[in-house]
Amino acid sequence: MTREVRILNTGSLIELQRRLRAAGGENIRSSMQRRIRRAAEPLRDDLQAAIRGLALTSEGRKAGKRGGPSPTTRPLRASIAAAIRISVRNTGNPGARVWLDRSLLPPDITAGLVNQINDGRVRHPVFGNRRRWAQQNATPLWWDKTVRQHTPRMEREVARVLDDVRRKLT
Repeated sequence: MTREVRILNTGSLIELQRRLRAAGGENIRSSMQRRIRRAAEPLRDDLQAAIRGLALTSEGRKAGKRGGPSPTTRPLRASIAAAIRISVRNTGNPGARVWLDRSLLPPDITAGLVNQINDGRVRHPVFGNRRRWAQQNATPLWWDKTVRQHTPRMEREVARVLDDVRRKLT
């Protein structure tokens, strides 16, 4: 399952886009796109802050077990935070989308791992050894809760932008 949120009112945006094209309102269109992006930026910023501050806990090493430094130099949470993106489209399927860009994740971090973190439980091999597994726990639903908090504000912002553009066109 892909973690993303879309704020759109497809019918209104498509109708408005046709009117913008007919009016030749390139300046209005770029302003609308910029304002919709600004409405989505606080969500992206809060999602990034949520994953960076998310505590991953484990039961720790058992007595007599060996440990060692991590075989990777890049932090897991920072890598996930850097992959959270915003895209705004005016054509086709218009709207704003905040999503996790899997192509920006290192090869060993999969979208499935991000979903596991959101579910609150991460199982992974110990230092890549597939015969030994560890479990780490996180606060569940960090993505879902953050999106839920921002959705009403974003919907109000997008509705306000659409109303302003409609007023400019008439």
